[in-house]
Amino acid sequence: MARADNTYSRVVAWMKIILPLAALGLLSTLFLLSRTIDPTQSVPIAQIDIELRAQEMGATRPSFAGVTQQGDEILFTALSARPERDAPETLLADTVTARLALVAGTVVDITSARAEMNQNDLTATLDGQVNIITSTGYVVDTDRLNTRLDAVYAESPGPVTAVGAIGTIDAGRMLLHNNSESRAAELLFTEGVKLIYLPDNARE
Repeated sequence: MARADNTYSRVVAWMKIILPLAALGLLSTLFLLSRTIDPTQSVPIAQIDIELRAQEMGATRPSFAGVTQQGDEILFTALSARPERDAPETLLADTVTARLALVAGTVVDITSARAEMNQNDLTATLDGQVNIITSTGYVVDTDRLNTRLDAVYAESPGPVTAVGAIGTIDAGRMLLHNNSESRAAELLFTEGVKLIYLPDNARE
């Protein structure tokens, strides 16, 4: 009987050693077979301001398209846009591109750093390095431009510099609109217009 007790005690003692070792072996196997995690992958997520994104609703690469009564096509696109917090009808857009495809065949491309669009009035104010290029050969630069989303209309409230077929133009204001009589688009420069005429051979 004493021998049986001794054998039982030895088995229990050995099991106390073998079982923990086996458990450690299983755990080490699990770690070896598990997928390697790159801790740097969590860095971009950590840099995002989650609270700010939750508070500000916005859209990436939105577009606004329309056709005037005369059939002119108007297209506005932006890198991103979000509504004004205190005025939801106003959209604030970044890196804006606009294209006016006129019925007569003229195309006007406009780019700006920012834009403020009012959905109720269908107006858009572009500012920050506004650049206008027409298919008729004019390149116009200004700081600010007031436009419409439902009509061919673009007016600079401040000075503009333009380069065209006849030379360089400096003016206090510029207006692009459809003439009510001829129903054709006009590009007008007003207020202290200064023209530096460049002959064709000089421009070459």
